[in-house]
Amino acid sequence: MFFALALAHAQPKAGVEYRELSTPQATDTPGKIEVIEFFWYGCPHCYDFEPVLNPWVKKLPKDVQFRRIPAIFNDEWEKSARAYYTLEAIGEGERLHKPLFDAVHTGSRLKVANEAAVTEWLGKQGVDTKKFAAAYRSFSVEGKWKRAAQLTQTYKLEGVPAIAVNGKYVVMTDNIKSFDQMLAVTDYLVEQSRKKAEK
Repeated sequence: MFFALALAHAQPKAGVEYRELSTPQATDTPGKIEVIEFFWYGCPHCYDFEPVLNPWVKKLPKDVQFRRIPAIFNDEWEKSARAYYTLEAIGEGERLHKPLFDAVHTGSRLKVANEAAVTEWLGKQGVDTKKFAAAYRSFSVEGKWKRAAQLTQTYKLEGVPAIAVNGKYVVMTDNIKSFDQMLAVTDYLVEQSRKKAEK
């Protein structure tokens, strides 16, 4: 039974486990296969995905570039994206991505859309809050969250977590039963991208 299931997942089908974009998108890493995870700090499924996703990311081959993009569907999500890109801009993104996720989903139930609450929390993490406040409304952060909002629409996302591969494919979660299967489909799409690049 398990072996049959594994075989069924070995050949994902277009329109079932993934969809192909009618207009491929340019990627930020030419010469590499780009994998994007779209997420929202307030999403419990994104939070649960993290412990499965991170070990997978660490084992990616050198020709694959992974990056996160905060999806934006409304003003609340936009403020969450601002927080993500601001932390990245001040060099605290890698250190505080997981702790911020933890703070939102456990303990204090931090509201990322509340700038004052986030600033207070960051101060307790040793972040220069004046530096954070300045970057929060900076031109570069503004440009990044607007680009994230554009990509959320361009990839025709309906929810998160979502994975896009090489500007061409989006994993469809409707028929996917687990995070492991989601990553197995991603692996398949990475391989398909690799084969197309070799032709």
